[in-house]
Amino acid sequence: MSRPKNVLWIMCDQLRYDYLGCTGHPTLKTPNIDAMAKRGVRFSNAYVQSPICGPSRMSFYTGRYMRSHGSHWNGWPLRVGEPTLGDHLKKIGVRNVLVGKTHMTPDLEGLKMLGIAPDSIIGVHVAECGFEPYERDDGLHPTGRPRPKYDAYLRERGYEAPNPWEHWANSGADDDGSLQNGWLLVHADKAARVAEEDSETPYMTRRAMDFITEAEANGRPWCMHLSYIKPHWPYIAPEPYASMYGPGDVLPAVRSEQEKQSAHPVFAAYMDMRYSRNMSRDEAREKVIPTYMGLIKQIDDQMGVLMDFLETRGLLDTTMIVFTSDHGDYLGDHWMGEKDLFHDASAKIPLIVIDPSTAADATRGTVCDALIEAIDLAPTFIDYFGGKPPDHILEGRSLMPLLHGGRPADWRKVVFSEYDYCMQDVRLKLNQPIEQCRLFMVFDGRWKYIHASGFRPMLYDLLEDPQELVDRGEDSSCADVMARLQSALFEWALHPKGHITTSTEKIAAYAEKQLQVRNGILIGIWDEAELSAIRKKIGVPPA
Repeated sequence: MSRPKNVLWIMCDQLRYDYLGCTGHPTLKTPNIDAMAKRGVRFSNAYVQSPICGPSRMSFYTGRYMRSHGSHWNGWPLRVGEPTLGDHLKKIGVRNVLVGKTHMTPDLEGLKMLGIAPDSIIGVHVAECGFEPYERDDGLHPTGRPRPKYDAYLRERGYEAPNPWEHWANSGADDDGSLQNGWLLVHADKAARVAEEDSETPYMTRRAMDFITEAEANGRPWCMHLSYIKPHWPYIAPEPYASMYGPGDVLPAVRSEQEKQSAHPVFAAYMDMRYSRNMSRDEAREKVIPTYMGLIKQIDDQMGVLMDFLETRGLLDTTMIVFTSDHGDYLGDHWMGEKDLFHDASAKIPLIVIDPSTAADATRGTVCDALIEAIDLAPTFIDYFGGKPPDHILEGRSLMPLLHGGRPADWRKVVFSEYDYCMQDVRLKLNQPIEQCRLFMVFDGRWKYIHASGFRPMLYDLLEDPQELVDRGEDSSCADVMARLQSALFEWALHPKGHITTSTEKIAAYAEKQLQVRNGILIGIWDEAELSAIRKKIGVPPA
């Protein structure tokens, strides 16, 4: 019997596109991820639909823009009834399984309104964003929250504490044994107290392999989302990764004084955020970035472990493998910390896709510069499993043609991303109404236009200014460019995919009748002759 197809969808959290060997980092060596790129296609122009964890992931998991799925911020539930990848895969007999992070919050009010218990089969499916949670761990575990399986694992290994995730895996120790809080940037150069094999990244790799081992006996095809928590903060790594890189590996910050002097009001407000002020300090960058690199190197080593496991079990020939991230990290570039805005350091992501089929042999090891959106993965997975992506629901496009060496003539000319800062104190600094805290990015491969509700636009020319240091939003010589991209944004905004309950095929079949039939009665007809002609046209016997 032929083995079923599978998808292994690997996502890192807050991994910049340019912090890999295959994307050009000069000192960070990632041979295992580079080897993955040689076996598949690396997409060099892939962008998220929102540069923050929750909304970005909800776009990945639904295949829909933030404006469509409605989850604008971390902790905002994806509403009950919003179609997910899990719903689409379930229809074609594929398990959609989670190992790691989703940042999903259940719509408890919606479940209650419909009388669905959150712990029921349907309730779990909805509450977990369409995933079967083999092991969920979102990280960021404050004391007092329910502990995940990882905390239980740590305790079993002797790491006793009220919060072992924080006190062992994400904290260091001073010479006298006192705790050094991993949340504090000043301690980013310290080693985590946990042994490397017990830290989060290898633990999640093992859990993924546990699932695969169990799934082989089941025989059903699966899509497993292996979602690592790192290199997201707390920026702290176990040895040997904690001391693998140093200040000499820190690249110069991409920023200029002009950015500060002529900053757009929203950009200026974000430069003034606490995390931006701190990450703009050279001292902070020299502590944080080597650890960030160490955490990435640990992920790369685990990719080697995982690929060897798949090869040993003969799964490489039937498993599509995707490696990506939910967004980037400014790391002090542009006087910024965190993510939030639309510079490439934040909104652009690494994306490697390995299609094991022979149809993809010609593209192995290539780099594709087509404009890609994160929402393209959902239709790609459905397409790979032999299903038909429901194009009246999904707003992304399957990457299968690109993986097989073609590029459709009608491939997108621009990509979009959105951001809603109503939950940030930036709104208070700018005195903006909640409904006006919206930013929209349109990028055509050269020009990046950002519409800021209530303010002037921002504009960057990545051909002449690839580091995005000069905002030309007030440059009158760019008026035609801004008008063109603004028109593209308005066209996109006016045409969301809202027909999620009625397929395109059903609409087309109805419209093709060119008549309105209600209860068997043809309306709006002038006389018997016209009625007879219409009946003949649609194949209805004469009365």
